Parts: sequence; structure tokens; C-alpha cells
Amino acid sequence: MGEIVLAAKMTHVPTMLMSEQDGPVKGKRQAAIDGHREIARRAKELGADTVVICDTHWVINAGFHINSNNRFEGLFTSNEFPQFIQNLPYEYQGNPELGDAIAAKASDMGVYTLSHRLDSLELEYGSLVPMRFMSREHDMKVVSIAAWCTVHDHDESRVIGEAIRAAVEASDSKVLLVASGSLSHKIWSNKDYAPNNGTFTISSEFNRQMDLHVLEMWKNGDHATFLKMLGDYANFCCGEGSMHDTAMLYGALGWDNYDAKCEVVTEYFPSSGTGQTNVIFPVQ
Repeated sequence: MGEIVLAAKMTHVPTMLMSEQDGPVKGKRQAAIDGHREIARRAKELGADTVVICDTHWVINAGFHINSNNRFEGLFTSNEFPQFIQNLPYEYQGNPELGDAIAAKASDMGVYTLSHRLDSLELEYGSLVPMRFMSREHDMKVVSIAAWCTVHDHDESRVIGEAIRAAVEASDSKVLLVASGSLSHKIWSNKDYAPNNGTFTISSEFNRQMDLHVLEMWKNGDHATFLKMLGDYANFCCGEGSMHDTAMLYGALGWDNYDAKCEVVTEYFPSSGTGQTNVIFPVQ
């Protein structure tokens, strides 16, 4: 019988890659990189063989979609930030049976979901950035789920999370579940970026205060209250992908019945106007 052994909310900012290159960002994101590696170490200790990533950089407009290919290999250049992520090599094994099972379970539960095994369907950088650093600690198979959901509601994403857990438990896989996305996500406007040292600052003090409050709620296990404000938080603080990754995460963990105290493994930091962190959600 399979199980989700660990869950996490994780940053995927491009500056993590730049932090290992010569230039003004070199070394500046080491704490975030260390957080990714620590989460992978914990997953390895718990026997995880697969990581399921809910990716807020994979945009979808109809249905839900899962990248369940047997193997992922290529060179990735970001359409959004080609100056930041270009010619990034990647090579990972997939877990197609698990991806197919998640899609089938979600569809059975009333949320139309398709699983794809296509060599031409690339991983997005919400999956590639965490894998870049986690793979240094632990070699896991990858299943990527689209979590930038433009016309979907959080209840549907909650069901996707429930389907993830049900499919995992019916499998032989031990899984690290990752919600890959930021907290607040109001990126600096182009004209304001440079004057405000945008790479290292937050664009809204209101957003920063809300992010810090949410982290305290998570650390205290007050998830039921957080879920009551999830929609407004995602809306008013420009949550990345409307925070559908987070809704999926909570769906898999039991939604408002979940009350575990989270562990912040990377202290909150701003990036290009947004609020970022790495947080472990213990599985009950």
C-alpha cells in the first residue's frame, strides 16, 4: 500500500538558478536551495520514491491535466524569463502508472482530468527548479500536475488533492507531495522593478504582512481558519496560479481536518515583488 510520506509548499523562483552563476545574484538564494535539499533529504529518509508536483507554472484552461510521461529529458528555456532560465538540462524518470491513476480517480470523483504521456509535453519550471536541487539529495520519479488553473475553483482543486491521496494509497508508491508556488505574487511592474531593487524586495507591505500572518497560522496548525480565507488571500494578494497548488495540497492532507504544525525550513524572503518560502507540512 502506498502513502504520502511528506508534503511541502516550495518556492521555484528563477533566481535560485542564478544564485549559482556569476553575477549580482550569486549566493543570494542559498537558503532557498538548502531548503529544497533538506526537504529531499527528509523525503529520502521516509522512503519516498516519487515526487508529485502541483505546478503553478503549467497554465490550463479546460479540465485538469497531468504529465505522466515515463521519462523527461531535454533543455528548457523559460518563455516568461528567457534571460533567467535558458538551456537548463534535465533528465528524470516518471511514474506513468501513478499519474494515470490520479487522473482516473479524479475523473471518477467528478473532476474531469486527463493524463498525458507525450515526449513533446515539457515539464514547466515550477517542476524543474525544485527537481534541480532536490535531485542532488535524492533520485525520485516525477509526476507533474497543472496548477495554474484559470477557470477552475478551489473546490475542484481540493478534489484533485483527494484523488492524489486515494491513488497513492492504492499504489505501491511512497510520495513526496509538493505545492510549487509562492505566497503573495504581485510582481513588480516593469517600470518599478529597477528603482525598487525589485529582485530582493516585496511590492506590497500589505502582502508581506498577510504572508507572515499565514506562516504563523501554518506553524500553529490553524489550517481550518486559513482555508476560510484562502479565496480572499489568493485574490487580494495575487496568489500564484490563484493558489490552486495549495488547494490541492490541502485536499490531499484532509482539508480543514488537517491540524499539524508546519515547519518553515527557509525563512520568508521577497523576490521580484513576491513572497517566497519553503514549508514542510507533516502528514498525519
